[in-house]
Amino acid sequence: MTKKHNVLILGASYGSLLGTKLAMGGHSATMVCLPAEVEAFNTNGARVRMPIKGRDGLVEIDSRTLPGKLTAAGTTAVDPAAFDLVALAMQEPQYRSPGVRELTERVAKSGRPCMSIMNMPPLTYLNRIPGLDTSKLRHCFADPTVWDAFDPALMTLCSPDPQAFRPPEEPVNVLQVRLPTNFKAARFDNPAHTQILKDMAADVEAARFTVDGKALEIPVKLKVHDSIFVPLAKWAMLVAGNYRCVGKDGMRPIKEAVHSDVETSRQIYDWVVRLCTSLGADPKDLVPFEKYAQAALSLGSPSSAARALAAGAPNIERVDLLVKSIAEQRGERLASLDATVELVEGWLAKNRAAAKAG
Repeated sequence: MTKKHNVLILGASYGSLLGTKLAMGGHSATMVCLPAEVEAFNTNGARVRMPIKGRDGLVEIDSRTLPGKLTAAGTTAVDPAAFDLVALAMQEPQYRSPGVRELTERVAKSGRPCMSIMNMPPLTYLNRIPGLDTSKLRHCFADPTVWDAFDPALMTLCSPDPQAFRPPEEPVNVLQVRLPTNFKAARFDNPAHTQILKDMAADVEAARFTVDGKALEIPVKLKVHDSIFVPLAKWAMLVAGNYRCVGKDGMRPIKEAVHSDVETSRQIYDWVVRLCTSLGADPKDLVPFEKYAQAALSLGSPSSAARALAAGAPNIERVDLLVKSIAEQRGERLASLDATVELVEGWLAKNRAAAKAG
């Protein structure tokens, strides 16, 4: 029998998906979120809707019916040291926000193992990759000083491969999963900390959810890998798809970004894969382009980064700039990536000017 764990999750969008899956496995999770979200989750639970193979429509999971416990709290109401693991599930620019920054500092001081499920790997995690000069990557982060107090030995990365969104017409405690793939976590340096991940992964794998009297296996598992490079598989997807949703005058769906010129998409994707293997990744750690391209056919909306830029965001996660900067350290450049970075920076400059003027 696995040990049950108590997890602190910073963020309640992807956080509610991870938290619900952990509660299905009998673990406890507390999500840190905004006051209105705290009230919604604690009153009505998390409602996660997802497609199940072989069934029409979506299955809704109500966290209040699960064997584990999922609750929500504000930034000042939690003590990170009281938890077994901290999951970082907000977007990278949010960690410098008032309240969140102070909580993040308490997380770093707590000595608790941390698992990031951001697209943008924390600067701390990049220090675990041999041969990277992370001092030359600080400009890629909204505020790199947020990560300076963290110990790389206590930080791991989990690739947020599942595609999920909050339906705009629904309450904030509702999350809809569009693509129910797995969370893929790298091991910690400390085997005892890795065992926490393995305990949770085993219970998520074994959990079943009863619908109409039938016990269903629910997708979106937590997979734990020995290689620290496995979560980097997301980089090729982000560069070939998500950031190429950004156009000069507007945004396009991920499906269109990938499939309007699939050969160019393949070239970009394979270039990023080669960059990851040059850092030390085994090709088996990464996802073949064909598998990604097939999954992209179901992604009929622009990426969250593109939607944020279109909505006027002054900061977004800059995996595009990070990959470009890492490649430059290794003497590599890709013209199409340079063009994407330029487009993103153009939108950010426009958005920041508008925010300043307003």
